[in-house]
Amino acid sequence: MRPSQHASYRRFGGLLVTALAAVLPPLLLTACASAGDPRGQVQSPENRWVASWGSAQQIPDAANELPAANWRDGSLRQTVHLSLGGSRLRVRLSNVHGTAPLTVDGASVALALAPGKARIDGATVRPLTFDGSPSVMIPAGAEYYSDPVALEAKPASDLAVSLYFKEAPPRQTSHSGARATSFFAKGNRIADPDWNGAGTIARWFLVSDVDVQAPHGAGAFVAVGDSITDGYGVTTDGNNRWTDLLAERLRQDGQQVGVVNVGIGGGRMLRDGLGPNLASRFDRDVLSRAGVTHALVFIGVNDLGGQHRNTPDLPADRKKLLADLRLAHRQLAERARERGICMIGATITPYLGSDYYHPEPENEADRQELNEWIRHSGVFDAVVDFDAALRDPEAPQKISKPLDSGDHLHPSLAGYRALAEAVPLNLLRQNCTNKTR
Repeated sequence: MRPSQHASYRRFGGLLVTALAAVLPPLLLTACASAGDPRGQVQSPENRWVASWGSAQQIPDAANELPAANWRDGSLRQTVHLSLGGSRLRVRLSNVHGTAPLTVDGASVALALAPGKARIDGATVRPLTFDGSPSVMIPAGAEYYSDPVALEAKPASDLAVSLYFKEAPPRQTSHSGARATSFFAKGNRIADPDWNGAGTIARWFLVSDVDVQAPHGAGAFVAVGDSITDGYGVTTDGNNRWTDLLAERLRQDGQQVGVVNVGIGGGRMLRDGLGPNLASRFDRDVLSRAGVTHALVFIGVNDLGGQHRNTPDLPADRKKLLADLRLAHRQLAERARERGICMIGATITPYLGSDYYHPEPENEADRQELNEWIRHSGVFDAVVDFDAALRDPEAPQKISKPLDSGDHLHPSLAGYRALAEAVPLNLLRQNCTNKTR
């Protein structure tokens, strides 16, 4: 387009806006410029949606599926641990990996009385609706928010999301590494406080987000990574992943921050594994979350380990992998920064001695090289040195013994706490909206 053409286009745009302003009521123009909630209540800057809980979605393998017989005329109750409280909330349901439309025939939320238990506080049961309807059809590949509901939920409270289905989905969307007990029962039980005799499964299905309406200044921190972020080895229903422990620190510090964990066990930056590769899911799992102000990317051990385990570890291949990882990190950082999100890089923790990957000196050298790039490249708005938090001072290529789960790859519970404590609390007070590179 020539400069003269560009100037004409801009003039035309101005004339078009002027013409619209002349014929449209001022109220309509104002409404179009405002962010409203699904039931017509406009949100002000002092009262906006912020993610309080969320998970990454996967296609479960046969061992992690809920059998079809449990879906048909069946109810599913799942408990999630909220990081940020509020008096109104909404739930996002996901059919992102579905191959056909998914019909949810009934849904409710309520406060759970205890983690790992199906019993809920009956006085807090609220039906979930979708544009006023108690049922919803979610197209294949889509995710839908519920209408907002009034429910007073405190920070660190447990919320039960109950869903009823007449038929099983052709392909399930789930999160296999829930580390939380879910319950299933026959019939429509979504409003029942007690589910005596219910079956159990340590998975989440179809639930992607819980958002709360939070005051101005609140924001969400999203941690994206692999099994170390997902919480491999933590206590089921214990809420002791490093992200849970970080949320606890932030609450004690008086910060209103929702902490969202979108780790996937076996996750890689560049290749699909037990879930989609991070480059492909970053927009959905990070950028589309409500109220996100900061994102931390902590991934790479499975890219490096998988290269060594599954292919000839040739120098040219190793060099290409490192270049691809650097490029992917740059791409994600630029996309986040365009949304005004502070992008935090995290160094890759040691795994020498792991029986799963059997790393050798060349593989360890690649980890060290990538970590130095993460620390000093300037790609990130901030860096959290998880490598320094876990490594053995006497043998820095290994996890310190008290912080090692025993497999030399995943942290112990003490190791997860060390990761949480490695995140500076002041880091999440920083605003990166006006930061440029």
